Amino acid sequence: MPVDPASVRPMLAMTRAAPLDSAEFAYEPKYDGIRAIAIVEPGRPSAEPGLRTKHPAYVGRVPRSGPGPLRGTRPTSASRRAGSAEGGPAVHLWSRLGNEKTGQFPEAAAALEQWARRLDRPVVLDGEVVALDERGNPVGFQNLQRIHMHDVAIAFVAFDLLRDGEQDLRGRPLRERRARLESLLEGVRDPRLRISEQAVGDGRAMHARAQAESWEGLIAKRLDSVYTSGKRSPDWRKLKLVRRQACVIGGWTDPRGSRPFVGALLLGVYDDSGRLQYIGHSGAGFTDAELGHVWTRLRAIETSASPFAATPKTNERPHWVQPALVAEVKFTEWTVDGKLRHPTYLGMRDDIPPASVRREPDTVVRGPQGSVPQTKDSEVPHKKDAPAARAFTAREASRAFSARETTKAATTKLLDQIDAIQESGGGGTLELPSGDRLAVSNLGKVFWPRLKLTKGDLFRHYARVAPYILPALADRPLVMKRYPNGIGGKPFYQHRAPDRIPSGVRVEQVATGTETRPHLVGGSLATLLYTVQLASISQDPWFSRVGTPGMVDHIAIDLDPPEGLPFRRVLDVALWVREELEALEAPGFAKTSGAGGLHIYVPMPPETPYGAGLLFAQILATIVARKHPKAATVERALKARGQRVYVDYLQNIRGKTLASAYSARANDFAGVSTPLTWDEVEAGVKPQDFTMRNIAGRLEAAGDLWAALRKSKGADLRAVMKYAQR
Repeated sequence: MPVDPASVRPMLAMTRAAPLDSAEFAYEPKYDGIRAIAIVEPGRPSAEPGLRTKHPAYVGRVPRSGPGPLRGTRPTSASRRAGSAEGGPAVHLWSRLGNEKTGQFPEAAAALEQWARRLDRPVVLDGEVVALDERGNPVGFQNLQRIHMHDVAIAFVAFDLLRDGEQDLRGRPLRERRARLESLLEGVRDPRLRISEQAVGDGRAMHARAQAESWEGLIAKRLDSVYTSGKRSPDWRKLKLVRRQACVIGGWTDPRGSRPFVGALLLGVYDDSGRLQYIGHSGAGFTDAELGHVWTRLRAIETSASPFAATPKTNERPHWVQPALVAEVKFTEWTVDGKLRHPTYLGMRDDIPPASVRREPDTVVRGPQGSVPQTKDSEVPHKKDAPAARAFTAREASRAFSARETTKAATTKLLDQIDAIQESGGGGTLELPSGDRLAVSNLGKVFWPRLKLTKGDLFRHYARVAPYILPALADRPLVMKRYPNGIGGKPFYQHRAPDRIPSGVRVEQVATGTETRPHLVGGSLATLLYTVQLASISQDPWFSRVGTPGMVDHIAIDLDPPEGLPFRRVLDVALWVREELEALEAPGFAKTSGAGGLHIYVPMPPETPYGAGLLFAQILATIVARKHPKAATVERALKARGQRVYVDYLQNIRGKTLASAYSARANDFAGVSTPLTWDEVEAGVKPQDFTMRNIAGRLEAAGDLWAALRKSKGADLRAVMKYAQR
C-alpha cells in the first residue's frame, strides 16, 4: 500500500469552547506528546534483539491509554523497510510536517509491528507518541524532549483510523471510524500500543479527572465529523486546562551566577503582518542538561541582528538568532501589553513551522458545576491529595464569572432571595446565577450591634460588590477569619478548606512552603458567598496565585497608626511612600484598610519570588522611615513605635494576607477597604467615609479603581537596589 505521507497529514483541532455534555460530541484526553501518523503494513515480524522492554512502565502492564520507548539499539527506518521485503511487517511513523519519526521511537514502531502480525490488510492510524511514568501512565511533553538524555518509556496512542485496506475512511463520520478502530485493536495487551480513552455524549467526569490529575486538557470531537487532512477544523475542539503557547525563539540572554549556558529564551509570535512580536522571556523549566542542549542549537543559528519587530530590553546581554526554532511554554495569563506572565519552558517543537506560530486563542475552560458526582445537600468532598490546578487568572475570572453571575439583573435577583430568606426566618437556599445552590442560615443574626447590621447585610454587601471584588480574588488562596457570633465574639482563623464543600466552590491543594493543604480559592460567586455563610467578614487573599504559589503579583506597604493618631498623619506617610515610588518610576495604588490604616500596593514583574518582593518592600519602607523618622518607623515593637505610623513590609511573606479591596471589616463602623485616587489622599479622607452602607454609591460614582493594579507594568526590581545604594 504505497501511501504519500503528505496526503495523510493530521487533522488539527481549533482552540474553541464546546459543551461538556452534548450528545453530538465525543471527549478524549489531550495527550501531551508528539502527533504521529502510523502507516502499518501486515506481515510476520522480525526479531528486535536491540530493544529493551523491561522498563517499569512495561513490566506486567496492560495498556490504559499510553506506551513508550527505551533507549537501546534503535533500528533504522531502512531496516524496517527491509523487513517488508523479507515478508515481515513494515511500519512508518510520520510527524505532522511529514518527517519520518520511526527511528526516533522504535519501541512504538515495534509494538505496531507486533500488532501488524494479526492484520491481513494495511492500515493508516492517527495517534500520539507519549511518554510514560513508571506506572505506565502518560506524562508530560518534557519527558519526550529529554529522550536524548534518559531512558524514557513511550507508547503510541491511537485515536483514529484513516485507511483500512483499500478503503479511505476520511470521508466517513468519526463514530464509524472509531468503531472500526476499536474492532482492530480489540484484545491488544502490549503497553506500548493503546487506544485513546473516549467518553461519548458526556465529558464532565473526564473533565473532573483532568482537573484533579492536571492534564493538559480535552479534545471534543463531533461524532459526525469527517477527517480533513492537514486542516484545522471546528469539528475538533481543544478544551485547555493549562495555557500553553508555541513561541519562536528570537534569542537568549547571558546566564547569571552559576547557571550555565542560557539565562532566558527571548520569545515571540508572528502578527497578521508577518512581523515577529516579542512576548516575553522564559528561564524556568530547564535542567542544566537541557540548557546545554538548547544552547548548542541556538549557537548554530546566532546572528548579529534582532529578529523582533521592536528590539526588546533585556535584563542581561542578549544574543540574537535566526527565527528558525520553536519552543513550547506554559504560562498563567496574557498581560494587558501582550506579554506572557510566568512562562515556563516545556520543550522544543520541531514539528511546528516557525512561520506558522501565532498567538493562541485564550480559552481555558472550567467545567460546569456538577461535573463531579454530587452528594447530599449538593456538597462534594474535595480530593485532599490532588495536585494544584492550573492558574485561573484574575482577568479570566472577571470574564468567566462577572459577565454571567454579576449582571444587574442577576444581582437584583440574588438580593431579592437574600431578603426573602431573612424575612422568613433566616435559613434557606440561594439559587446562584451559575445554577449552583448554596444553603445559608442565620441571616437575621446581628453581626454589628451598634449599627444593627446582620449576617444578611454581609451577604448583601458581597452580592453588590461581587463584580469588583471577584477579579481581585481570582485564583488566590483565601484565609478566613471567622466571626460566628459577630464582631463582638471571639474570631478564629481558618486556612484549610472544610472537608465537604458546596457545589461550585473552588478548593485547590496549595503548597505553603512547609506543607501542602487544601485552600478555598477565590474568583467565583459561589466561593465568595460560601465564605460569608462561614461568617468570614473580610476577604483575605494571598499575594500569589495557586498556579504559581511562590511568585507574587504585587507587594503591599501596610501603614498602621497607633491608637488616637489623626488619620491625616497616615495620609502624609502614604504620600511620602508615593514620592519614593515616583523616584523609582514605579506605580503605586492606595486603598483604605477599612479599619484605621492604609495600604499601598505596587505591582511586581512576572516571576517575582516572594523573597524579592519582600526585599523591595523592605527597602521602600526603610527609606521612608529614615527620611521621616519623627512620623514613620519600621520598628515592630509597639513601645518602640511611639506615636509614629508603622510602615509594615512584613505582610509580604508567603501565606500572609491583607484584606482585599472592597472587603468588609469587623469594626464598629462596618468599614470597607476602598481604593483611593492620589488626589483623594492629598485632599484628605477618613476610614469612616467608606462603609457597607455607602459603598454601592461610591462604586457607582468612581468605578473600579483597583482594576488599574492588575493592568499595570511591574516595578523595576534592579532600580530599587540601585536606589538603596545611594
